[in-house]
Amino acid sequence: MMNDVKHISIEDYDYPLPEGRIAKYPLAERDASKLLVLKDNGISESQFRYVGDFLPENALLVFNETKVIRARLQFRKATGSRIEVFCLEPENDYQVAFAATSPVRWKCLIGNAKRWKEGKLSMELTVNGEAVTLQAERLMQNDQYAEIEFSWSPASLPFATVLEAAGEIPLPPYLHRDAEPDDRDRYQTVFARYDGSVAAPTAGLHFTQPLIAALREKGFMFDEVTLHVGAGTFKPVATDTIGEHAMHSETIIVRKSLLQHLMTHIGKPVIPVGTTSTRTLESLYWIGMMLKEQGLDLRPLHVGQWYPYGDHAPLTTREALQLVLDYLDRHGLTRLEASTSLMIAPSYRMRVITGLITNFHQPKSTLLLLVSALIGERWKDCYRFALDHDFRFLSYGDSCLFLT
Repeated sequence: MMNDVKHISIEDYDYPLPEGRIAKYPLAERDASKLLVLKDNGISESQFRYVGDFLPENALLVFNETKVIRARLQFRKATGSRIEVFCLEPENDYQVAFAATSPVRWKCLIGNAKRWKEGKLSMELTVNGEAVTLQAERLMQNDQYAEIEFSWSPASLPFATVLEAAGEIPLPPYLHRDAEPDDRDRYQTVFARYDGSVAAPTAGLHFTQPLIAALREKGFMFDEVTLHVGAGTFKPVATDTIGEHAMHSETIIVRKSLLQHLMTHIGKPVIPVGTTSTRTLESLYWIGMMLKEQGLDLRPLHVGQWYPYGDHAPLTTREALQLVLDYLDRHGLTRLEASTSLMIAPSYRMRVITGLITNFHQPKSTLLLLVSALIGERWKDCYRFALDHDFRFLSYGDSCLFLT
Protein backbone atom coordinates (compact mmCIF):
# COMPACT_ATOMS: atom_id res chain seq x y z
CA MET A 1 0.00 0.00 0.00
CA MET A 2 2.92 2.34 0.73
CA ASN A 3 4.15 2.35 -2.86
CA ASP A 4 0.63 2.66 -4.25
CA VAL A 5 -0.09 5.87 -2.34
CA LYS A 6 3.32 7.37 -3.09
CA HIS A 7 2.73 6.94 -6.81
CA ILE A 8 -0.48 9.02 -6.83
CA SER A 9 -0.16 11.73 -9.47
CA ILE A 10 -1.06 15.20 -8.23
CA GLU A 11 -2.29 16.06 -11.74
CA ASP A 12 -5.31 13.87 -10.99
CA TYR A 13 -6.30 16.36 -8.27
CA ASP A 14 -6.34 19.46 -10.41
CA TYR A 15 -9.42 21.44 -11.41
CA PRO A 16 -10.00 24.85 -13.06
CA LEU A 17 -10.36 27.62 -10.47
CA PRO A 18 -10.88 31.07 -12.02
CA GLU A 19 -9.46 33.93 -9.97
CA GLY A 20 -12.92 35.46 -9.76
CA ARG A 21 -14.25 32.45 -7.85
CA ILE A 22 -11.82 32.93 -4.96
CA ALA A 23 -13.60 34.76 -2.13
CA LYS A 24 -11.42 37.78 -1.34
CA TYR A 25 -13.65 38.90 1.55
CA PRO A 26 -16.08 37.13 3.89
CA LEU A 27 -19.84 37.54 3.68
CA ALA A 28 -21.46 40.02 6.06
CA GLU A 29 -22.93 37.13 8.08
CA ARG A 30 -20.81 34.08 8.87
CA ASP A 31 -23.58 31.50 8.57
CA ALA A 32 -25.02 32.99 5.35
CA SER A 33 -22.46 31.09 3.28
CA LYS A 34 -23.64 28.40 0.88
CA LEU A 35 -23.51 24.79 1.98
CA LEU A 36 -22.92 21.90 -0.42
CA VAL A 37 -24.21 18.63 1.02
CA LEU A 38 -23.02 15.23 -0.17
CA LYS A 39 -25.29 12.64 1.40
CA ASP A 40 -26.44 9.22 0.16
CA ASN A 41 -24.45 9.86 -3.03
CA GLY A 42 -26.63 12.88 -3.87
CA ILE A 43 -25.44 16.51 -4.02
CA SER A 44 -27.64 19.37 -2.86
CA GLU A 45 -27.30 23.06 -2.02
CA SER A 46 -28.39 24.87 1.14
CA GLN A 47 -27.20 27.61 3.47
CA PHE A 48 -24.80 26.97 6.31
CA ARG A 49 -27.22 28.14 9.00
CA TYR A 50 -29.32 25.07 8.12
CA VAL A 51 -26.47 22.58 8.53
CA GLY A 52 -28.35 20.97 11.42
CA ASP A 53 -31.01 19.78 8.97
CA PHE A 54 -28.46 17.49 7.34
CA LEU A 55 -26.31 16.27 10.22
CA PRO A 56 -26.91 12.67 11.30
CA GLU A 57 -28.58 11.99 14.64
CA ASN A 58 -26.23 11.90 17.65
CA ALA A 59 -23.45 13.58 15.67
CA LEU A 60 -20.42 14.79 17.61
CA LEU A 61 -18.86 17.89 16.03
CA VAL A 62 -15.21 18.56 16.84
CA PHE A 63 -13.85 22.10 16.60
CA ASN A 64 -10.22 23.23 16.40
CA GLU A 65 -9.79 25.87 19.11
CA THR A 66 -6.54 27.27 17.77
CA LYS A 67 -6.30 31.05 17.47
CA VAL A 68 -4.59 32.87 14.63
CA ILE A 69 -1.73 35.04 15.81
CA ARG A 70 -0.60 38.28 14.21
CA ALA A 71 2.35 36.47 12.74
CA ARG A 72 3.38 38.97 10.04
CA LEU A 73 5.80 41.64 11.25
CA GLN A 74 6.83 44.48 8.92
CA PHE A 75 10.16 46.09 9.78
CA ARG A 76 11.76 48.99 7.92
CA LYS A 77 15.49 49.51 7.71
CA ALA A 78 17.00 52.98 7.87
CA THR A 79 17.49 52.70 4.09
CA GLY A 80 13.73 52.36 3.64
CA SER A 81 13.80 48.67 2.69
CA ARG A 82 10.87 46.72 4.08
CA ILE A 83 11.72 43.35 5.68
CA GLU A 84 8.90 40.96 6.56
CA VAL A 85 9.44 38.56 9.44
CA PHE A 86 6.78 35.86 9.49
CA CYS A 87 6.57 33.94 12.77
CA LEU A 88 6.12 30.21 12.18
CA GLU A 89 6.50 28.60 15.58
CA PRO A 90 8.40 29.22 18.82
CA GLU A 91 11.63 27.46 19.69
CA ASN A 92 9.87 25.92 22.70
CA ASP A 93 6.31 25.40 23.97
CA TYR A 94 3.67 27.82 22.64
CA GLN A 95 2.26 28.78 26.03
CA VAL A 96 5.73 29.40 27.41
CA ALA A 97 6.71 31.47 24.36
CA PHE A 98 3.64 33.72 24.48
CA ALA A 99 3.99 34.31 28.23
CA ALA A 100 7.75 34.95 27.96
CA THR A 101 9.29 38.30 28.71
CA SER A 102 12.17 39.59 26.58
CA PRO A 103 13.90 37.88 24.80
CA VAL A 104 12.25 34.98 22.96
CA ARG A 105 13.27 32.88 19.93
CA TRP A 106 11.08 31.83 17.00
CA LYS A 107 11.43 30.02 13.72
CA CYS A 108 10.50 32.52 11.01
CA LEU A 109 10.31 33.13 7.28
CA ILE A 110 12.05 36.25 6.00
CA GLY A 111 10.66 38.32 3.15
CA ASN A 112 13.12 40.44 1.15
CA ALA A 113 15.91 38.64 3.03
CA LYS A 114 18.61 39.82 0.61
CA ARG A 115 18.14 43.34 2.00
CA TRP A 116 18.92 42.16 5.54
CA LYS A 117 22.48 40.98 5.60
CA GLU A 118 23.38 41.76 9.22
CA GLY A 119 22.43 43.71 12.32
CA LYS A 120 19.13 44.05 14.13
CA LEU A 121 15.80 45.21 12.79
CA SER A 122 13.81 47.58 14.94
CA MET A 123 10.31 49.04 15.14
CA GLU A 124 8.59 51.48 17.49
CA LEU A 125 5.06 50.78 18.66
CA THR A 126 2.62 51.66 21.38
CA VAL A 127 1.26 49.07 23.83
CA ASN A 128 -1.44 50.17 26.26
CA GLY A 129 -0.36 53.79 25.80
CA GLU A 130 3.30 52.98 26.48
CA ALA A 131 6.14 53.33 23.94
CA VAL A 132 7.77 50.00 23.14
CA THR A 133 10.80 49.17 20.99
CA LEU A 134 10.82 45.74 19.33
CA GLN A 135 14.00 44.33 17.81
CA ALA A 136 14.69 41.23 15.72
CA GLU A 137 18.08 39.56 15.34
CA ARG A 138 18.76 36.67 12.94
CA LEU A 139 20.75 33.96 14.71
CA MET A 140 20.63 31.20 12.09
CA GLN A 141 19.32 30.60 8.58
CA ASN A 142 18.72 27.38 6.63
CA ASP A 143 16.68 26.42 3.56
CA GLN A 144 13.45 26.14 5.57
CA TYR A 145 13.47 28.94 8.13
CA ALA A 146 15.49 31.49 10.06
CA GLU A 147 15.90 31.48 13.82
CA ILE A 148 15.06 34.94 15.10
CA GLU A 149 15.56 36.34 18.59
CA PHE A 150 13.01 39.02 19.46
CA SER A 151 13.80 41.45 22.25
CA TRP A 152 11.85 44.45 23.46
CA SER A 153 11.72 47.16 26.07
CA PRO A 154 10.08 47.40 28.50
CA ALA A 155 11.24 43.79 28.82
CA SER A 156 8.54 42.86 31.33
CA LEU A 157 5.77 42.75 28.72
CA PRO A 158 4.74 39.23 27.60
CA PHE A 159 5.52 38.43 23.97
CA ALA A 160 1.83 37.78 23.23
CA THR A 161 1.05 41.41 24.08
CA VAL A 162 3.92 42.72 21.95
CA LEU A 163 2.96 40.54 18.97
CA GLU A 164 -0.67 41.60 19.23
CA ALA A 165 0.39 45.24 18.93
CA ALA A 166 3.15 44.83 16.34
CA GLY A 167 1.91 42.14 13.98
CA GLU A 168 -0.65 41.75 11.22
CA ILE A 169 -3.13 38.93 10.60
CA PRO A 170 -1.46 36.56 8.09
CA LEU A 171 -4.04 36.23 5.34
CA PRO A 172 -3.49 33.42 2.83
CA PRO A 173 -1.22 34.46 -0.04
CA TYR A 174 -3.85 33.60 -2.66
CA LEU A 175 -6.06 36.48 -1.48
CA HIS A 176 -3.49 38.91 -2.92
CA ARG A 177 -4.31 41.66 -0.44
CA ASP A 178 -3.11 43.06 2.85
CA ALA A 179 -5.01 42.42 6.06
CA GLU A 180 -7.66 45.01 6.94
CA PRO A 181 -9.17 45.84 10.35
CA ASP A 182 -12.20 43.57 9.79
CA ASP A 183 -9.92 40.58 9.21
CA ARG A 184 -8.87 40.64 12.86
CA ASP A 185 -12.33 39.36 13.74
CA ARG A 186 -13.43 37.56 10.58
CA TYR A 187 -10.26 35.52 10.01
CA GLN A 188 -10.83 34.01 13.45
CA THR A 189 -13.42 31.49 14.58
CA VAL A 190 -15.85 32.48 17.32
CA PHE A 191 -14.52 29.61 19.45
CA ALA A 192 -10.78 30.36 19.04
CA ARG A 193 -8.99 30.10 22.41
CA TYR A 194 -5.32 29.14 22.12
CA ASP A 195 -2.74 31.29 20.30
CA GLY A 196 -0.55 29.50 17.81
CA SER A 197 -1.83 29.33 14.22
CA VAL A 198 -0.63 31.27 11.20
CA ALA A 199 -3.77 30.29 9.27
CA ALA A 200 -7.37 29.94 10.38
CA PRO A 201 -9.13 26.56 10.52
CA THR A 202 -11.48 28.01 7.93
CA ALA A 203 -14.33 25.49 8.11
CA GLY A 204 -15.05 26.91 11.55
CA LEU A 205 -15.47 30.46 10.23
CA HIS A 206 -19.10 29.72 9.28
CA PHE A 207 -20.22 29.07 12.86
CA THR A 208 -21.82 31.70 15.10
CA GLN A 209 -22.59 31.37 18.78
CA PRO A 210 -26.38 31.40 18.13
CA LEU A 211 -25.96 28.62 15.55
CA ILE A 212 -23.92 26.53 17.98
CA ALA A 213 -26.60 27.05 20.65
CA ALA A 214 -29.33 26.02 18.19
CA LEU A 215 -27.43 22.87 17.23
CA ARG A 216 -27.01 21.96 20.91
CA GLU A 217 -30.76 22.35 21.38
CA LYS A 218 -31.26 19.87 18.55
CA GLY A 219 -29.19 17.33 20.45
CA PHE A 220 -25.88 17.61 18.63
CA MET A 221 -22.73 17.41 20.74
CA PHE A 222 -19.51 19.41 20.58
CA ASP A 223 -15.94 18.92 21.71
CA GLU A 224 -12.61 20.50 20.92
CA VAL A 225 -9.04 19.77 19.89
CA THR A 226 -6.14 22.10 19.13
CA LEU A 227 -3.94 21.90 16.07
CA HIS A 228 -1.78 24.96 15.47
CA VAL A 229 -1.95 25.47 11.71
CA GLY A 230 1.43 26.08 10.12
CA ALA A 231 2.37 27.93 6.93
CA GLY A 232 2.87 24.53 5.29
CA THR A 233 -0.90 24.27 4.91
CA PHE A 234 -0.53 26.59 1.89
CA LYS A 235 2.43 24.70 0.45
CA PRO A 236 1.39 23.34 -2.94
CA VAL A 237 2.36 19.86 -4.05
CA ALA A 238 5.05 20.83 -6.55
CA THR A 239 6.16 17.28 -7.37
CA ASP A 240 4.69 14.92 -9.96
CA THR A 241 3.74 12.31 -7.36
CA ILE A 242 2.81 12.82 -3.74
CA GLY A 243 5.55 10.45 -2.61
CA GLU A 244 8.06 13.21 -3.29
CA HIS A 245 6.13 15.82 -1.28
CA ALA A 246 7.33 16.55 2.26
CA MET A 247 4.33 17.00 4.55
CA HIS A 248 4.69 19.75 7.17
CA SER A 249 4.60 18.99 10.90
CA GLU A 250 2.08 20.63 13.20
CA THR A 251 1.54 20.65 16.96
CA ILE A 252 -1.61 19.00 18.33
CA ILE A 253 -3.05 19.26 21.82
CA VAL A 254 -5.91 17.05 22.99
CA ARG A 255 -7.54 17.03 26.41
CA LYS A 256 -8.08 13.73 28.19
CA SER A 257 -11.80 14.53 28.32
CA LEU A 258 -11.98 14.54 24.51
CA LEU A 259 -10.46 11.05 24.38
CA GLN A 260 -12.99 9.86 26.95
CA HIS A 261 -15.80 11.47 24.94
CA LEU A 262 -14.64 9.68 21.79
CA MET A 263 -14.58 6.36 23.67
CA THR A 264 -18.26 6.76 24.55
CA HIS A 265 -19.07 7.80 20.99
CA ILE A 266 -17.57 4.87 19.07
CA GLY A 267 -20.11 3.62 16.52
CA LYS A 268 -21.83 7.02 16.36
CA PRO A 269 -21.16 9.88 13.90
CA VAL A 270 -18.01 11.93 14.49
CA ILE A 271 -17.92 15.01 12.23
CA PRO A 272 -14.75 17.13 12.45
CA VAL A 273 -15.08 20.78 11.54
CA GLY A 274 -12.21 21.18 9.12
CA THR A 275 -9.24 19.25 7.83
CA THR A 276 -7.15 20.28 10.85
CA SER A 277 -9.60 18.62 13.24
CA THR A 278 -9.60 15.61 10.91
CA ARG A 279 -5.82 15.26 10.99
CA THR A 280 -5.83 15.62 14.77
CA LEU A 281 -8.50 12.97 15.36
CA GLU A 282 -6.99 10.51 12.92
CA SER A 283 -3.53 11.08 14.40
CA LEU A 284 -4.87 9.89 17.76
CA TYR A 285 -5.42 6.45 16.29
CA TRP A 286 -1.86 6.28 14.99
CA ILE A 287 -0.43 7.53 18.26
CA GLY A 288 -2.23 4.62 19.88
CA MET A 289 -0.68 2.29 17.30
CA MET A 290 2.79 3.64 18.04
CA LEU A 291 2.26 3.16 21.77
CA LYS A 292 1.24 -0.45 21.11
CA GLU A 293 4.29 -1.10 18.98
CA GLN A 294 6.87 0.86 20.98
CA GLY A 295 5.53 1.05 24.53
CA LEU A 296 3.88 3.61 26.79
CA ASP A 297 7.17 5.37 27.53
CA LEU A 298 7.58 6.48 23.91
CA ARG A 299 8.65 10.12 23.57
CA PRO A 300 8.40 12.35 21.66
CA LEU A 301 5.06 11.48 20.10
CA HIS A 302 5.12 12.25 16.40
CA VAL A 303 3.04 10.73 13.60
CA GLY A 304 5.21 10.48 10.51
CA GLN A 305 3.90 11.26 7.05
CA TRP A 306 3.84 7.67 5.82
CA TYR A 307 3.55 5.78 9.11
CA PRO A 308 -0.12 4.76 8.55
CA TYR A 309 0.75 3.16 5.23
CA GLY A 310 3.19 0.64 6.70
CA ASP A 311 2.48 -2.89 7.90
CA HIS A 312 0.76 -2.85 11.30
CA ALA A 313 -1.07 -5.51 13.28
CA PRO A 314 -4.84 -4.87 13.46
CA LEU A 315 -5.95 -2.44 16.17
CA THR A 316 -9.49 -1.23 16.76
CA THR A 317 -10.26 2.44 17.29
CA ARG A 318 -11.32 1.69 20.86
CA GLU A 319 -8.04 -0.11 21.57
CA ALA A 320 -5.99 2.73 20.06
CA LEU A 321 -7.76 5.44 22.05
CA GLN A 322 -7.48 3.38 25.25
CA LEU A 323 -3.71 3.15 24.74
CA VAL A 324 -3.53 6.93 24.49
CA LEU A 325 -5.55 7.21 27.72
CA ASP A 326 -3.22 4.66 29.34
CA TYR A 327 -0.26 6.80 28.25
CA LEU A 328 -1.77 9.90 29.89
CA ASP A 329 -2.50 7.99 33.09
CA ARG A 330 0.99 6.49 33.18
CA HIS A 331 2.60 9.92 32.94
CA GLY A 332 0.07 11.79 35.11
CA LEU A 333 -1.10 14.02 32.24
CA THR A 334 -4.48 15.66 31.64
CA ARG A 335 -3.78 16.43 28.01
CA LEU A 336 -1.84 14.93 25.13
CA GLU A 337 0.77 17.04 23.35
CA ALA A 338 2.22 15.63 20.16
CA SER A 339 3.00 16.53 16.56
CA THR A 340 1.78 15.14 13.28
CA SER A 341 2.86 15.08 9.66
CA LEU A 342 0.05 12.70 8.77
CA MET A 343 -0.64 12.55 5.03
CA ILE A 344 -4.25 11.54 4.41
CA ALA A 345 -4.53 10.54 0.77
CA PRO A 346 -6.58 8.13 -1.35
CA SER A 347 -6.31 4.54 -0.02
CA TYR A 348 -6.23 5.87 3.56
CA ARG A 349 -9.07 4.45 5.70
CA MET A 350 -10.57 6.77 8.32
CA ARG A 351 -10.41 5.30 11.82
CA VAL A 352 -12.15 7.98 13.89
CA ILE A 353 -14.21 10.30 11.69
CA THR A 354 -17.37 9.49 9.71
CA GLY A 355 -17.93 12.78 7.85
CA LEU A 356 -16.49 16.25 7.39
CA ILE A 357 -17.43 19.92 7.37
CA THR A 358 -14.90 21.79 5.24
CA ASN A 359 -14.35 24.57 2.71
CA PHE A 360 -13.32 24.21 -0.94
CA HIS A 361 -9.59 23.70 -1.29
CA GLN A 362 -6.92 24.69 -3.76
CA PRO A 363 -6.20 22.51 -6.79
CA LYS A 364 -3.32 20.07 -6.33
CA SER A 365 -3.34 20.48 -2.54
CA THR A 366 -2.89 17.92 0.23
CA LEU A 367 -6.27 19.09 1.57
CA LEU A 368 -7.95 17.98 -1.64
CA LEU A 369 -6.21 14.61 -1.27
CA LEU A 370 -7.74 14.34 2.21
CA VAL A 371 -11.21 15.03 0.84
CA SER A 372 -10.69 12.38 -1.83
CA ALA A 373 -9.61 9.87 0.82
CA LEU A 374 -12.99 10.40 2.50
CA ILE A 375 -15.40 10.57 -0.46
CA GLY A 376 -13.38 9.12 -3.34
CA GLU A 377 -13.84 10.33 -6.91
CA ARG A 378 -17.09 12.05 -5.89
CA TRP A 379 -14.97 15.09 -5.02
CA LYS A 380 -14.92 15.89 -8.75
CA ASP A 381 -18.73 15.92 -8.93
CA CYS A 382 -18.92 18.12 -5.84
CA TYR A 383 -16.42 20.66 -7.12
CA ARG A 384 -18.04 20.70 -10.57
CA PHE A 385 -21.42 21.31 -8.89
CA ALA A 386 -19.92 24.17 -6.86
CA LEU A 387 -18.37 25.80 -9.91
CA ASP A 388 -21.65 25.48 -11.84
CA HIS A 389 -23.71 26.93 -8.97
CA ASP A 390 -21.65 30.03 -8.12
CA PHE A 391 -20.10 28.79 -4.90
CA ARG A 392 -17.24 30.87 -3.48
CA PHE A 393 -13.91 29.12 -2.95
CA LEU A 394 -11.05 28.87 -0.42
CA SER A 395 -10.64 30.43 3.04
CA TYR A 396 -13.39 33.07 2.96
CA GLY A 397 -15.54 30.96 0.65
CA ASP A 398 -18.48 28.60 1.05
CA SER A 399 -18.69 25.26 2.79
CA CYS A 400 -19.30 21.52 2.32
CA LEU A 401 -20.79 18.77 4.43
CA PHE A 402 -19.54 15.36 3.34
CA LEU A 403 -21.26 12.35 4.89
CA THR A 404 -20.07 8.82 4.15
